[in-house]
Amino acid sequence: MNDLTQLVADTRATLARIAADFTPAVFASSLAAEDMVLTDLILKAQLDIGIFSLETGRLHPETLAMLDRVKDTYGYEIALYRPQTEAVDAYVAQNGLNAFYDSVDMRRECCRIRKVEPLGRALAGNRAWVTGQRRAQSATRTELHVEEDDAAHGMTKFNPLADWSEQDVWNYIRDNNVPYNALHDQGYPSIGCAPCTRAIEPGEDVRAGRWWWENPDSKECGLHLVDGKLIRIKSVAA
Repeated sequence: MNDLTQLVADTRATLARIAADFTPAVFASSLAAEDMVLTDLILKAQLDIGIFSLETGRLHPETLAMLDRVKDTYGYEIALYRPQTEAVDAYVAQNGLNAFYDSVDMRRECCRIRKVEPLGRALAGNRAWVTGQRRAQSATRTELHVEEDDAAHGMTKFNPLADWSEQDVWNYIRDNNVPYNALHDQGYPSIGCAPCTRAIEPGEDVRAGRWWWENPDSKECGLHLVDGKLIRIKSVAA
C-alpha cells in the first residue's frame, strides 16, 4: 500500500466515523482543491455529512462555477450561506468597499461580516464540522490535528486532510477525475475572495497569494480564530 492509498484509507475512515458518531455534522467547503477531495470522498460514499459553502459576495466567477460542476458531477447541491446585507452595507458605507486593504483590523472585520457570522449560522445545531485544512499549508497551521475540540463553537472539529501534502491532493484529484477550480491552473493554489487573492510566483508559499499585503503570521480570515488566536485548543486522540 503506497502512502497516498494509506492516506485515502485513513481519511475515509475518519469521515465514516464522523458520519456514524457525530451526526449531525457538516463540511465547510471553499470549493478549492482540498475541499473537492473531501467532497468526492463524502459524496461517493454517500455519507451523512452535509456540505455548505460561504458565498461572501466577493468570490471569483470560477469559484462560483464550481457549484454547478458539483451538481453536474455528483447530483448534489451545496448549501450556501451569505452575509447579512445590512452588515455589508454598513461596513461599505462607513469604510469603503475595499477598506480591508487599509489594516489587518479592517480586513478581519470584513471577514467577520462576510465569513465568520455566516459560518456561525451554518454550524448551528451540529455536533461536528469538517474542514479541508492541511498542516503544510502555512505557518499558521503547523499544529493542526485531524480531530480537535472546538470549544468556541461547542463542537468537535475535524481536519481529515491534516497529514496530506499538496502533491497528495493533486494526485488524488487526477487519479479520480475530480472537478477542480480553474483558478488552480492559473497560479492560485489557495483561493479566497477575489480582491484578497492573487496568483503566486514560483517558490512562494502556497498561501502567499492570500492577503499578500499582510505579515504571514496574520493570514487567517477568522473562521479558525478566537480573540485573534487560532482555534487550536486541544487535539483529541483519534
